[in-house]
Amino acid sequence: MHPRNLHRSGYPMAKLCQSYPALRAHLISAKSGQQSIDFANPDSVKALNAALLIHYYGMSMWDIPAGYLCPPVPGRADYIHGIADLLSAENNGKTPTGSKINGLDVGVGANAIYPIIGSQTYGWRFVGSDIDDVALSCANTLIDNNSRLKPLLAVRKQHSKDNIFAGIIQPDEHFTFSLCNPPFHKSARDAATGSQRKMSGLERSKQKLSRKGKTSGTQGSKLNFAGQNNELWCEGGELAFIQRMISQSVDVQQQVDWFTCLVSKSAHLKAIETSVKYVGAKKFIKVDMGQGQKISRFVAWTFKDNKAQVSE
Repeated sequence: MHPRNLHRSGYPMAKLCQSYPALRAHLISAKSGQQSIDFANPDSVKALNAALLIHYYGMSMWDIPAGYLCPPVPGRADYIHGIADLLSAENNGKTPTGSKINGLDVGVGANAIYPIIGSQTYGWRFVGSDIDDVALSCANTLIDNNSRLKPLLAVRKQHSKDNIFAGIIQPDEHFTFSLCNPPFHKSARDAATGSQRKMSGLERSKQKLSRKGKTSGTQGSKLNFAGQNNELWCEGGELAFIQRMISQSVDVQQQVDWFTCLVSKSAHLKAIETSVKYVGAKKFIKVDMGQGQKISRFVAWTFKDNKAQVSE
């Protein structure tokens, strides 16, 4: 994980339970003898997320509707810290903080995870966009019920499924960066298959614990990898979405310093870089991130040659 990631040392369950007592009902004994949760239980995963966001990021409350994406906090934090490093490289090595740094979260979702981490870690201001009314309503509930978040996040509805930036970025607005966790499946069937594959892995781990006399605490086989259609898949999958983003970034190239996007499949990187160079971007950067054995990455591109230093 990133050196500034607050979750590098794992989950201090006792402290998390002090910050969010409802987490206690979800604790189990892991193979190591440490307290953990059943990561195959969506209610337990949501309780852990709420505890993390309350304990580390000062939220008063956090919740999402059933069936909406419940993201792993440590990996999302790594993306934010990676963007901070990208900005610091153009700020004499100093990480820029404060509300003069404006971020656009494309697909903010019901969880608003990136604006929460970015605003509470670095003081950045965010606009979050989404096409889903329920997600926007939930994000607004989080804003209204968290005084630390309210001055630093506003959400807007994207009315066109074909547009990414148009209709969201206003003519007089400027963003230091945009970020996005794109849908990476090509169809609902692919998304369901991927979720079931992950669940099968968790079930195998649970069975190993059971054979060793450990309790898993799982109630049924509900997927914790929830998500609405627009969160999980789009026509053409991840690569098509990112290439559409690259194409549309041309239209707002003077209003966004850095465009960034997560890439789940390394096989897509060459095509993405080719597309970025084709539209005339001046720089293309790939940033690797590691959480345990999992390797993830995001890409970034800019149309600006000699950017002024980031204002702090």
